[in-house]
Amino acid sequence: MAILDHLFAVIPMLGILIFVHELGHFLMAKACGVRVLKFSIGFGAPIGFGDYRLRWERSGTEYVVGWIPLGGFVRMLGEYLPGEEGNAASLPDDVRPDEFLEAKPVWQKLSIMFAGPLMNLLLPVLCMLGILWFGLPRLDAVVGMVEANSPAADAGIRAGDRIVSLDGETVEWWDEVALTISESSSGETLLVGIDRDGNRENLEVSIVSQRALDRFGLVAEAGWVGLGHRRLSALVGVPEDTSPASLAGLQSGDLVLTIDDVAVGDWEELRRHYRAAASAARTRGLGTVHFKVERNSPAIFGEPPRPTGASSAAESETKLGDPNEETRPKVEIIELELAAAATLQALGVTPASILIHQVEPGMPADQAGLEANDLILSVDGEPIGSFESFASLIQTSGGRELEIAYSRHGRVEVTQIQPREIEVPGLYGIEGMEQRVYRVGISNALSSLPGSTSVDRVRNPIVSVPKSVEMSWRMTTDYLEGLGKMFSGDIGTGKLSGPIGIARIARESLDRGWLEYVFMMMVISINLGILNLLPIPILDGGQILIYSIEGIKRSPVSFRTREIASQLGFAVLIVLMGRAFWNDLTPFWMQFVRWISTSP
Repeated sequence: MAILDHLFAVIPMLGILIFVHELGHFLMAKACGVRVLKFSIGFGAPIGFGDYRLRWERSGTEYVVGWIPLGGFVRMLGEYLPGEEGNAASLPDDVRPDEFLEAKPVWQKLSIMFAGPLMNLLLPVLCMLGILWFGLPRLDAVVGMVEANSPAADAGIRAGDRIVSLDGETVEWWDEVALTISESSSGETLLVGIDRDGNRENLEVSIVSQRALDRFGLVAEAGWVGLGHRRLSALVGVPEDTSPASLAGLQSGDLVLTIDDVAVGDWEELRRHYRAAASAARTRGLGTVHFKVERNSPAIFGEPPRPTGASSAAESETKLGDPNEETRPKVEIIELELAAAATLQALGVTPASILIHQVEPGMPADQAGLEANDLILSVDGEPIGSFESFASLIQTSGGRELEIAYSRHGRVEVTQIQPREIEVPGLYGIEGMEQRVYRVGISNALSSLPGSTSVDRVRNPIVSVPKSVEMSWRMTTDYLEGLGKMFSGDIGTGKLSGPIGIARIARESLDRGWLEYVFMMMVISINLGILNLLPIPILDGGQILIYSIEGIKRSPVSFRTREIASQLGFAVLIVLMGRAFWNDLTPFWMQFVRWISTSP
């Protein structure tokens, strides 16, 4: 059944990609007056049984759908397949001299060869037009969080601000914001236009440089200002045991549910509601504000006993998710009276941005003595405002030793930790596509919530066509950059995938929904279009190279030269396909080796 699932996912995808590619050659050949003898999708005998097969003839062209869906071809009059060069072939009785491919001028030959790859590059544009017609879910350009002591915080940007422009250029979506910032250089100033509660203003933000993993998994310098799209949850950190919050019984890891019976949804609501409640309490001559918090069970997370002043307002209740009640994480609902300070910071409360949920045994964090519910405060003396920044710092550390300051039970401690390079799942978690990154072996508590999203729906072709071209072009340039890194050796050939790998990718993407499936088809279509333009004989790029040489020398390339070029191209193709198949089969081979080694 697993094989059928993969075939169900990959055959339609490959069928569409191959059909589009060969359709390009076919239509251009027809437009140039070249007779097409055969249009085949797939190789081998036509699909079918007995006299009923997917094969028919029309206007002198044989149309075939073959059993082997690993390619296709358009055979034109005067075109020879590899190994047939110089051999005579039967010709239709009504053939005309001007219908031969070789009878056409060079520019028409080049047009026919270019048409297939160009159709593959055009397909993503058409897919994007369809996606925009139905609506593409995207992240709004709304700030979810601002890291403390970051350039964005210094400039006055706040969570909830909608970014409407960058250096005068209108923006609507978060990926536009993130891309502009990451491509900016350290020391530059970015003019950020924001909308705050209906009021527009421009703020100057200084760009700083931060080491991060790029989309190819390589360490690179990127612009950074400390903005995030996800919202901070109302999960609190209480780093000092002498703070008013700690003395009242609040602990790191408590999730604030209400303040004076007003529900709290995220950190910004917590900050606003507390400020309002504290102000009202002081006005009424009261000294406290009523908090209701959710606290994880000490038995699960190893928390110390609650300080004096904490009272249980309800029986422990069970979180859903684990069918075994004895192993389910327990939580308590706690009610506390906290001082009516001017701000949460004055109360001694910070966001629990990097609150350790679990520590993996034997990993560097475990060896350094970190435990569940420790609150990480800084790395090498620099405050860390989000788990994303912490993870990026670890991943780009190169394995050097880091100094970690953390709070445990209200006391700040320091330890040394050396990240370890390990193998982690890659694309879709498919075995054989793993990548190596530096980790310390901790998982973070749920300290952030999804940010604002909308549906990008554009049905006006005057707007949707340029937008689709721009988005498809961005995907194409990303692929070209990755291909260049592979040729330069920055990315190993272990990233190549053959038909088996593509089938697994197709299956996993389809499991995540049709939108993910279509996006993956767009990526593979771009892949197919560009690879076919490589100057390797047998591929379209090889034919383009030969016809270009003919145009320059103003005479045909000899059959012998074509034959040698085809043999060389075939050899190169075999090497590439062999490497791709090896990558595809390695996981199965390793499973076999493990099975043999563990068999009695």
